[in-house]
Amino acid sequence: MTPFRVSAMIVAALGASAAATAPSIDAMRWHHRIVLVASPAPNDAAMLQQRRILADWRREAADRDIALVEITGSRVTGVSDSAATLRRRYRLPDDSVEVLLIGKDGHVGLRSPHPIAADRLRATIDTMPMRKAGER
Repeated sequence: MTPFRVSAMIVAALGASAAATAPSIDAMRWHHRIVLVASPAPNDAAMLQQRRILADWRREAADRDIALVEITGSRVTGVSDSAATLRRRYRLPDDSVEVLLIGKDGHVGLRSPHPIAADRLRATIDTMPMRKAGER
């Protein structure tokens, strides 16, 4: 299975729209938490590992309203924003991997140069104010 096919399956499984009809990051605010993965190449080992983590964590990710956004070079999957806009906004490198967890309020809750494990995503999300409010 090609990396793009795997990514497309994860994006669909997590409830993200196809690129042509995808909302902007701003339009997703208050509705989704975003795992944003930026890499220089689609077959980057860290990018593939983060996809696997999210695929294995699919049910809990859906319960936590996770949407996957990928930036590979100048290509973006999951939102309508351009790669240049997202790289500038979140200070993402062009030549290495960066993974962000963006809360529903737009705040960057985690930033890592390595894939973020499901346990760390869960722990961080479950302490976010909007997640706590949703559990009441």
